[in-house]
Amino acid sequence: HRGGSVEPVDLDPEYESAAIRAAQVLGLRAAGVDLLETGAGPQILEVNSSPGLKGIEQITGVDIAAAIIAHIEEQAAFPDVDIRQRLTLKSGYAVAELTVASNSPLANTTVSAAQLKDRDILVLNILRGSIAIPNPRGSQNILPGDILVCYGSTQSLKELIPAGRKSRAGKPAPAPGAK
Repeated sequence: HRGGSVEPVDLDPEYESAAIRAAQVLGLRAAGVDLLETGAGPQILEVNSSPGLKGIEQITGVDIAAAIIAHIEEQAAFPDVDIRQRLTLKSGYAVAELTVASNSPLANTTVSAAQLKDRDILVLNILRGSIAIPNPRGSQNILPGDILVCYGSTQSLKELIPAGRKSRAGKPAPAPGAK
């Protein structure tokens, strides 16, 4: 921008995560994200799908356009796949996000000890705050507040959803099969 200056900064992981999520929400693989530092954490001001690169190149010494092209070429081998659609082609199977409550039998155990594979459930990812743990090993701890991204038997996944879970309207969710 006119009259602007650039300087290198070490970005706090919370701010980095916010910027990445903002770009992902818009389906962008490369973007410029303007953030505002507030007492409540990062606030997104603007997401630029075609950001100016001059300042970034000046401060980093990196040819950003070439780096973006190299990244796109690398990603061409891994096209976007709607994983939920691909994995639910077989009747009776689904992808679900399960939040681990403090009183859940899954809380404070490991992926192996939870015996989810025995229930025909695979843990694809554990989301812990701003940290993602992809393809967790059996020794990985499951903590209260974790979000487990799972694929498996719809019936088994339903059994892991706590009874009395609230629906979006704030009313108890109806029992499966109830009208």
